[in-house]
Amino acid sequence: MRRFFRWTAIGLGLIVLWLVAVWPPPAWYRTHWPSETAFMSMRGRSMGGNDFPTTRWYRPVSIDSMSRWLPRAAMIGEDNRFLEHNGLDYFAILEAMGYRRAAFSWDNPRDRAEMNRALGRIWSRRDKLRGASTITQQLAKNLYLSPSRNPFRKVKEAVTAYRLEAALSKRRILALYLNVAELGPNLWGVEAASQHYFNRRAARLSAEQSAALVGSLPFPLSSNPGYRPGRMRWRQNLILRRMRGEAITIPKVDETDIVEPPPAPPIPIRESVPAPESMSVDSVVVEPGDSY
Repeated sequence: MRRFFRWTAIGLGLIVLWLVAVWPPPAWYRTHWPSETAFMSMRGRSMGGNDFPTTRWYRPVSIDSMSRWLPRAAMIGEDNRFLEHNGLDYFAILEAMGYRRAAFSWDNPRDRAEMNRALGRIWSRRDKLRGASTITQQLAKNLYLSPSRNPFRKVKEAVTAYRLEAALSKRRILALYLNVAELGPNLWGVEAASQHYFNRRAARLSAEQSAALVGSLPFPLSSNPGYRPGRMRWRQNLILRRMRGEAITIPKVDETDIVEPPPAPPIPIRESVPAPESMSVDSVVVEPGDSY
């Protein structure tokens, strides 16, 4: 019996070690940019036998060197409760599960019955659950993990997201995410993508151009501002409508990206029209301290 408990403890210890073992630790990114992420490395290996650009375009910049529209577009398009959650968005998870009540309490029998119903159908809704990832979870995946759909990998992603939230401010998490997101073949981050697609610095992007970059996610290889832009323009339009105050829902999606041939020359996107006062996002972008 002692041997059984000893090996059980060792096994549990190894599982916990695997869950928290990431290098460098999240606190490193308070003051450093990644030289290469796990996703960059994985993509480089997968493109080895394809006719893709071999030069990696990646130039991290601070959030103050980005257009004020970029953080706003990212939160609208990818995680509209980013400033409220601690790494996982439980409201989005419940919605993806098909839970239909407005709140949940273990003391409420109706809540428990609805949760049991949702759990009974969870496997059939697994694609919607994958689409409920927060910006912090996506950053955890990009920095340390892979696009694998293995459920154990998703558990590690959740643990790593919590660690990132504990170590970094929201402002820093958003800056890291916008700098390591894949936005085209060997294009990493908004600065490289901005110069490639629009021939301008990320600081000079219009609202429309910012929404176009975010609209490329999460399929930047199969639809971006320079290649098959139809799907990108659809998401761009939804993001812009939300920026203008329309109460619309941007669908959450999760799909394996298709590796396509290199993109055609960039397709220009029209200049931004002057934004009305109601579209200002200064209060979201430039608040001092760790609240953002």
